Amino acid sequence: MDDTLKLPFYARLTLILVGLIASAFIFYIGQDILIPVMMSFLFAILLYPVVNFLKSKIHLPHVIAVMLAVILFVLVFVGLFVFLSFQVSDFVNDFDKIERNFYIHLENIQIFIRDNFHLSSRQQKEYIDSATEDSMQKGKEMIGTTLMSFTDTLMNLTLIPIYTFLILLYRTHFLLFLSKLIKKENHEQLKNILTNIRVAINSYIVGLIIETILISIMTTVGFMLIGLKYAVLLGVVTGILNLIPYIGILFAGLLSILASLTGSPDLSIIIGVIVITVVVQLIDNNVLVPLIVSSKVEINALVSIIGIIIGGSIAGVSGMFLALPIIAIMKVIFDRVESLQPWGYLMGDHLPKTYTWRKIKLPLFDSEERAETTEINVSKADVIVPTFTETTTENTPKRTDDTFPS
Repeated sequence: MDDTLKLPFYARLTLILVGLIASAFIFYIGQDILIPVMMSFLFAILLYPVVNFLKSKIHLPHVIAVMLAVILFVLVFVGLFVFLSFQVSDFVNDFDKIERNFYIHLENIQIFIRDNFHLSSRQQKEYIDSATEDSMQKGKEMIGTTLMSFTDTLMNLTLIPIYTFLILLYRTHFLLFLSKLIKKENHEQLKNILTNIRVAINSYIVGLIIETILISIMTTVGFMLIGLKYAVLLGVVTGILNLIPYIGILFAGLLSILASLTGSPDLSIIIGVIVITVVVQLIDNNVLVPLIVSSKVEINALVSIIGIIIGGSIAGVSGMFLALPIIAIMKVIFDRVESLQPWGYLMGDHLPKTYTWRKIKLPLFDSEERAETTEINVSKADVIVPTFTETTTENTPKRTDDTFPS
């Protein structure tokens, strides 16, 4: 007998929207707890191949393999932090030069405005003072907020390695828990969803790392060619800030322009910085992202932008970074649950057919065309499908690592 309750479309739509709103609200009020856990989940997926290598090739015990993988992960970030700290300390020593060159450019701008808009330097100063008077109090509040945010960041940096270690250590336990929540006849679908989530998130994170390295190299080489001081520091910072979608590159460009004032007040250096930043960004958006960062779960640009904006409004920079992985996980689930497949299709990037007009390919939107949702193809050689075993209190199965996707 089928006990499934059939609901009309508007009722199902209402329940879905209420669920999404409730999830967003819970994420908002519990972001201090959930963000480190979700970050750790992503890093655990990234580190699992390392753990698997240490266990299968070097034959280390599970606990030691997990511990070594997390320690290596922490050492990489500590080394990067130490490198940036030394570079930033040298950069701070040149702050007097930056201030002196800044005032030279400011004076040139004032002369240009005076000659073309007939505003004296005194009038310009009055406009600037009136515009900045109200922002002084906001600046003080912003400093206090920044200090609190910095304290929270330090706390998260301490918790993330601990959470990552525990997620990797108890991954079999968590998977068996999921198997007990789902009916036995749906275990195959659960295995498919978990496997594809792992593949999609892993490819996304590895793509981001490769993109960051390439952006850092291209920016560093470009800044070296124009003779910019601290080219390596600015290149690495640009690559890291580029991880923040859409706005990270703007902050990196402003920081690079500010750093260009450590050398000379020559305007050509600033123009060179702007040109290199724009060129690198064009290469990133049109070459690197489609070839490297494109996840196995394709998400269209509109959903990506909306998700990033919502993530930023809920949890700031961390929410913007987590937005795309969360959307990718949601799409994997939606594509494999029959009642949610239309939403998975809406989130996908299904390009229309094209036709040639004067040797130019243009999209062909056919009203009779019915696109199929994109499935993730995973070869059996790359994935070991997990096996779920029903357990009782009298006969508890031995936990092995074979119950998890490799």
